[in-house]
Amino acid sequence: MPIATDELYAQRLNRYVTAGRNGKPDRVPLRPFAAEFTANFSGHTVQQVTHDYNQAFDSVIACCKGFDWDAAVPNMVYVWTGLAQSAGLRYYAIPGIDVGPDVGFQYREPEQDNAWMRREEYDELIDDPLAFLYTKWLPRVSAEYGASPYRRDIALVKSTWAMANYFTAFGPQIQRMKDECGTVSAISGMLKAPLDVLGDKFRGYVGLAFDLMEIPDKVERACQALLPHLGCIALSGLDPGRNIPIPIWMHRGCVPFISHDHFNRIYWPTLKPIVESIWAQGNQTLFYAEGKWDAHLDAFAQLPDGSIIFHMDRADPELCARKLGSRFCLSGGVTNALLAFGTPQEVKDRCKFLIDTCGANGGYIMDASAIMQNDASVENVKAMTEFTRQYGVYCHSPSSAAPPPPPGNRPSAPVLPQGKVPAGACFPWEQKLKEIPAIPGDPTLCKQIWENVDALAYFYIWHLVLSF
Repeated sequence: MPIATDELYAQRLNRYVTAGRNGKPDRVPLRPFAAEFTANFSGHTVQQVTHDYNQAFDSVIACCKGFDWDAAVPNMVYVWTGLAQSAGLRYYAIPGIDVGPDVGFQYREPEQDNAWMRREEYDELIDDPLAFLYTKWLPRVSAEYGASPYRRDIALVKSTWAMANYFTAFGPQIQRMKDECGTVSAISGMLKAPLDVLGDKFRGYVGLAFDLMEIPDKVERACQALLPHLGCIALSGLDPGRNIPIPIWMHRGCVPFISHDHFNRIYWPTLKPIVESIWAQGNQTLFYAEGKWDAHLDAFAQLPDGSIIFHMDRADPELCARKLGSRFCLSGGVTNALLAFGTPQEVKDRCKFLIDTCGANGGYIMDASAIMQNDASVENVKAMTEFTRQYGVYCHSPSSAAPPPPPGNRPSAPVLPQGKVPAGACFPWEQKLKEIPAIPGDPTLCKQIWENVDALAYFYIWHLVLSF
């Protein structure tokens, strides 16, 4: 007799959360981060799922129904190119427009001497990140700003409404995954490290590499200035139920992209307080460690037990299991090259190795090493799914009980530093109040509404930086 969808969802949520908290569920959960692969499976082009998020949503639903995964991302083709085009973002090549319709969106590194932030502008960023973003960064990254004042204003209005519509659409998509498929939404919110943001969206990797060698003090101060704002965005996106982790997309903050000294001096000290603040509220952080982060496992082991899930891309699974496995859940490790070019038996052999190495006693989530694009073979993804469901069994009694609570003894949240304009605001009420001669009505109501609306402009610009 088929299981009711709500019961199936409860079992999968328990399985996913139990493993994520380094416990032992009934079996290893499946949580593939499937991006353009969803287009391959559902019969769409890459252009369709990146340019029309409704088609992307449909493709995710098709995969959830076709594979019976425990958890999935509502739309892993997260950079909606409809918004990128309306904003005129120069740093993306859009499928079907700038590249072929079956090529994933491409990030364009800026020229070293023509980066989105010039080297001489570090002090401006440090002094007031919000003012810098609106007055310098946005006019440079948007091709519409240089076209005409009219085109600039239209682009700002269009992209603001587009972002609002896109983010609002995620709620119904998550509910649809639950109701139609019994599938759990795998992540909640957005986080990136200050140093990664500085390289990704401001200086470019080459420019940042020279800055780290020649003006490391400026880089450090810039990361400290970004810290409270990235922390604010992260904390605003946490799962209220404390079940679903917030992902941090870790790009080039590891050796050999940066040195051990720069990791210890800049990268980790400006990221760790955010992770600790997230954990102080009972929420986990999913370290989506793109690349090879073996050199930094000892640093991650300093974090409180259960506070993170560590995702393995090019990391050594045996080393991760030895250094992190007793304290944190591990995920991933099925190499993307294998999913694209290997045989189903080779995929099964890799899955067996990962389950035996990282998940013998629970605390492991099956997934590809990196985000699955449209080169992943449907046959190989089926092999990963079916083998895990058959081999990764701990017991035969799935539980639909409430997932276990987060481990106790959480430290109090560290106090994140603040600049002259506090995180969460563009134009603080205290400044606006100076322009108002007197308030004959309720000043508390005026303050509340001002701050609520002001925050919309704050979140717009930071999500443009982080999400697009």
